[in-house]
Amino acid sequence: MFAVKRALKLNKREATLMAKHAGFRRVVFNMGLSLRTQMYGQGQFTDSKVLNEVKKILTNYVKKQPEFAWMNQLSSRVYQNALIDLKDAFSRYRSGKAGHPKFASRRDGQSFTVDSSNGKVLLNAGKTIKLPTLGTFRLYEALECGYVSQTFTISKEGSRWFVSFCVDAERLSVKQSESSVGIDVGINSFATLSNQQVFDAPKPLKQAKTKLATLQRQASKQLKGSKNQRKTYNKISRIHARIARIRLDFLHKLTTYLAQTFKLIKIENLNVQGMMANHKLAGAISDLGFYELKRQLDYKCKMYGANLVLVDQWFPSTKTCSNCGTKKDMPLSIRTFDCPACGTSLERDFNASINILNWEPSAGGG
Repeated sequence: MFAVKRALKLNKREATLMAKHAGFRRVVFNMGLSLRTQMYGQGQFTDSKVLNEVKKILTNYVKKQPEFAWMNQLSSRVYQNALIDLKDAFSRYRSGKAGHPKFASRRDGQSFTVDSSNGKVLLNAGKTIKLPTLGTFRLYEALECGYVSQTFTISKEGSRWFVSFCVDAERLSVKQSESSVGIDVGINSFATLSNQQVFDAPKPLKQAKTKLATLQRQASKQLKGSKNQRKTYNKISRIHARIARIRLDFLHKLTTYLAQTFKLIKIENLNVQGMMANHKLAGAISDLGFYELKRQLDYKCKMYGANLVLVDQWFPSTKTCSNCGTKKDMPLSIRTFDCPACGTSLERDFNASINILNWEPSAGGG
């Protein structure tokens, strides 16, 4: 299974329709969360039944009130999926995978989900897409073939709306040209391969930081909730959306190349959350997208038939001589590994990539 995402080419009327549905989803989610918290706090229902009661109240009472008549003019599938989102949020909370659900805010982003109540629908190749209960819309980039899917998520990034959906896919038959590779991921060079290839990531956040800081200061001085402040926040969101697109484009091209080229890929199982605790590195790490690299490699290796091995995060790849195994301290400021035992001298990231390639599970950490 993989996801397809396309930018929607909307006119003003269509963009307004999307914004209304995003607002509809936000209102229903927040109403449901408020009712659920109140009812559960009063001990009226058990946790397993309270969300069903919330749905009954919203459907049989709230939606019939004159002030909420506008809800009946929008897609009922958005309403249903907003309540499903609320139920899923509490499931993640109870399982310890996420914190307690919070009220949705427009500033957190605009998105909603629709699905076909009659099962999966066929999407034809071309520059239009028919979305259940919403209608047919134009795309900037054509669907290259026909797809079958049932659930569609529409989201706003910057000033543009996107649609994404999942489709089932069989593993592609690809004959990789090279056997194996070790990859060291870093900040100076994003990915250093054991075959001496180096991939430097674009650093869009660093380039845009000055402009972002100026706009954020401007927004903080404007009247809260004013039209001018909203315009400023829209500019900020457009910059962040552009940054995200540049980062994803780089990661997709790199991971596709790796999965199609190498039969065996070894990469460190980086503790991204722990690395983010270092405030000196947090900005660069979030900008580069270490977690997204591992996520994409995971599903693309499965897609193309490659084998991905995650090396123990405690394995001292940087501190170990790739020639004789001697270990030494390597502060971040030292860019060359000079072995005191055998005299080997290698660029630190390249030395680490060779160690990662040679790592075996029995090597452990240390």
